[in-house]
Amino acid sequence: MEDLKPHGFWYSPFTMRVVWTLKLKGLSYENIEEDRFNKSPQLLEYNPVHKKTPVLVHGGKPICESMIIVQYIDELWPQNSLVPHDSYERAQARFWVAYSEQMVPALPALIQSNSAEEKEKAVQKAWENFKVLEDHCLADKRKFFGGDKINIVDIAIGSFFVFFVTIEDLKQVKILVAEKFPLLHLWFDNFKNAPVIKENFPDREKMLATMKPFLERRLASS
Repeated sequence: MEDLKPHGFWYSPFTMRVVWTLKLKGLSYENIEEDRFNKSPQLLEYNPVHKKTPVLVHGGKPICESMIIVQYIDELWPQNSLVPHDSYERAQARFWVAYSEQMVPALPALIQSNSAEEKEKAVQKAWENFKVLEDHCLADKRKFFGGDKINIVDIAIGSFFVFFVTIEDLKQVKILVAEKFPLLHLWFDNFKNAPVIKENFPDREKMLATMKPFLERRLASS
């Protein structure tokens, strides 16, 4: 045991990033499941600035922010490296990790959309991001963003795509259209079926059951 304690809630894309990284590294850890609506005093103590998950506590010391945690783990445990060795390729990977954050606004827009017009507008916004990835990040038809193996870009972007496909079921709208984004669709299929990811991929029915009440609350308050 490496005295690793990730705090988070299992359905968060940001928590998924940390869990996948720990699993890809083959590390043992004690999972601390948090309640999104009733966060523990320990979590608030560990992350007094943002008061958010995930937080990784390593040897009693907290590390906050999902991709900072991912890079912290990767630096300490170099097996199955998640960043390219080449300096230029490493810089490119970090660029796409930063770009992944631009997909965040599309998620609440899709969740809160109600009318057909709102759904279409939200989907179009997501498609703008998808097109950038399709045209500029997967144009060489690589298996993963990391080439033949998963890297930090796959982890960063893959966590959001779990939510995109869940929203497809919740809102009865197609977002990841294979005909429109064949390379992105193939990439996500490769990613979710990679052995470690597949073993730790959120259960579809459990995700839907968890997200439906959350969606209803958001719509009721809008």
